[in-house]
Amino acid sequence: MGDDVAAGEHGLAIRAFVPALKPEQLGDAAFRSAHGVRYAYIAGEMANGIASAEIVEAMGHAGMLGFFGAAGLSPAQVEAAIVRIQKNLGQRPYGFNLIHSPNEPALEAELVELYLRYGVKLVCASAYLDLTLPVVRYRTAGIHRGPGGEIVAPNQLIAKVSRVEVARKFLSPAPERFLKQLMTSGHLTAEQASLAGQIPLAEDLTAEADSGGHTDNRPAITLIPTMLALRDEVQAQYDYARAPRIGAAGGIATPASAAAAFAMGAAYVLTGSINQSCVEAGISPVVKEMLAQSGQADVIMAPAADMFEMGVKVQVLKHGTLFAMRGRRLYDIYREYGSLEAIPANVRQGLERDFFRTTLEDAWVKTRSYFETRDRAQIEKAERDPKHKMALVFRSYLGQTSRWAIAGEESRKIDYQVWCGPAMGAFNEWVKGSFLEPARARAVVPVALNIMYGAAVLARIATLRAQDGSGTQTCRVPPVELNQLHERMN
Repeated sequence: MGDDVAAGEHGLAIRAFVPALKPEQLGDAAFRSAHGVRYAYIAGEMANGIASAEIVEAMGHAGMLGFFGAAGLSPAQVEAAIVRIQKNLGQRPYGFNLIHSPNEPALEAELVELYLRYGVKLVCASAYLDLTLPVVRYRTAGIHRGPGGEIVAPNQLIAKVSRVEVARKFLSPAPERFLKQLMTSGHLTAEQASLAGQIPLAEDLTAEADSGGHTDNRPAITLIPTMLALRDEVQAQYDYARAPRIGAAGGIATPASAAAAFAMGAAYVLTGSINQSCVEAGISPVVKEMLAQSGQADVIMAPAADMFEMGVKVQVLKHGTLFAMRGRRLYDIYREYGSLEAIPANVRQGLERDFFRTTLEDAWVKTRSYFETRDRAQIEKAERDPKHKMALVFRSYLGQTSRWAIAGEESRKIDYQVWCGPAMGAFNEWVKGSFLEPARARAVVPVALNIMYGAAVLARIATLRAQDGSGTQTCRVPPVELNQLHERMN
């Protein structure tokens, strides 16, 4: 058309045409259909039950997907959550987390057994450095051909990754060595193993950019296109009946960030940090207030409790807590000394006074008692290896810091470990002056719907801007109360 302007029905100039776009049209329709949701939006699995049953249920009732934060909890606690959520949601969508546990492989296997026993059909695999037998077993259990000859895998897996080499493994079929092990153990037949070799291990893969908790701090603007290109490469190689879908996580906190993710081709978006400050989150009110007061720069990297010995780090809140500094101190001591007994007296005194508030001997007694019921193999290894014993004691402090934050233990406020990414600060900036500014007024469904509604508005504005450079330049859609939002969306 060049610079010509079309004439409308009444002779008026048509400078641009912007079709309607509803929030439920954002993302991939195949994702919404596969998971039975109205919106391509996930509330992610913040560990230790921070992503609570209340969050999962609220999301499910609103036509969105929530994952229960099973990492760090005992199998009994996870089982109780399964029973509750299945009772309260029925056939509505929900999911549970399966976190990579390289130091506790028996726990990972036990959770998979639990999910299979209770018929949990959707699991998010997170923090994986490599594939494991339990995650392959979950995905392939019950695989068969449908009435039309199509391959049916009853258990769906969403992998959350930030590294291309790990993503490739999840987008590829299950490794043959694991399928052979499952056949040997009687968990798969030869026919089922053959079918498993024709589908991706994960049909949905979340590109996890700079986020709270386990993260590689990757920028979303480069990570999402990279994962999409990898998906296309793998699809060309295997020619799956259904191409895997790529979602976006990390930094999703405002309509603008969600709109950007969808514009880059994300099939869905996943939020994490921002849900912690909502009323349904399984964390103390004092932490929710800390989160609501934080800015984008108020985060820092610190040692991860579950992968301490490997030097893996998590992103946490630094505003109002010394956890990151103390965690790094523990890791430095672990690297420098071979055992608890080798730690110099002056260093030991500081640890006993400020970190453990007891003797290191007593700290080991308590740690040993914990692993008596959780994983006795850890005790046996510690008795053979003094450095592993030291690691377990140090990990006990790191693990408790999260639980103190969840419980709101006032005497331990300076030690709180609060997983958080810069998305939290961006969210606080967006909601400033709105009904969502106070932590006590934040709820996951109004937050999610405002993000999706605003993303749809911004997508339409972008369409307008592309056709008419004089169009609005705004990138801010302020949050509105739920009743007003429903009026606008309908």
